[in-house]
Amino acid sequence: MTVDQAASSAGSGGLSRRARRRASLGSQYGLFAVVVVLVAALANWSQLHANFANWQVAKALFPDIITVGLRNTAVYTAVGFGIGLVLGLVVALMRLSPVLPYRWFATAYIETFRGLPLLLIFIFVGVGVPLAFPGTNIPGGAVGQAGLALGLAAAAYMAETIRAGIEAVPRGQLEAARSLGMSQGRAMRSIILPQAFRIIIPPLTNELVLLCKDSSLVLFLGITLEQRELTKFGRDLAGQQGNTTPIIVAGICYLIITIPLSLLARRLEARQRREQR
Repeated sequence: MTVDQAASSAGSGGLSRRARRRASLGSQYGLFAVVVVLVAALANWSQLHANFANWQVAKALFPDIITVGLRNTAVYTAVGFGIGLVLGLVVALMRLSPVLPYRWFATAYIETFRGLPLLLIFIFVGVGVPLAFPGTNIPGGAVGQAGLALGLAAAAYMAETIRAGIEAVPRGQLEAARSLGMSQGRAMRSIILPQAFRIIIPPLTNELVLLCKDSSLVLFLGITLEQRELTKFGRDLAGQQGNTTPIIVAGICYLIITIPLSLLARRLEARQRREQR
């Protein structure tokens, strides 16, 4: 043993680096176990069960929470995603356009709608549009209003995602397509965009998860009982029952949608990494 090794060993109490790492991990596991035991011992489980996991209250929610709340949440999310994807593609192409006013508009749109709270966008769609255009009704009623509000916000994020995907495609492919006589638009549609969307499918899936959760703000549009999404449905029933179990059940229904989508996004990202090796 050298002098430096001996000093290092003596300074650490004679423990090797591996032993110190194991001791550190053991102390962290021990601390975590102590916290869990304390929480379990101090919690009032009877009150938690009565107020958050009341089986009789939960059973009364079905099947309406599925046929109304979950269905409407899925519809609002799908419509918002569709509007956001189309509008996001347009904004992304404007962002990459050589026409300066297009780039200005796209930049202003992205920065504005990424900076505004989504609640303000819902209020603008629900209140501002009818005031700005008297007598104008957004097609689709609550679904159209919710989809437009979600789509306007999602488009700002999707536009940047799509732009990054387009820029990730090697520029030589566009030049090769142009050399074969393709127009700029046809080369973009046939060569660039299919490859770009293949790259950005994982982040778009994550955006779909975020939209599903953001659909809870639909309640600010003044929807009817049959138009309620999960959060509104759970909150109304919690108020009627004087119990928070409906909100917990609504949260579980959100997880039924979001967990599979999150797993799908991770699998797509993992497959993309394998293909890039």
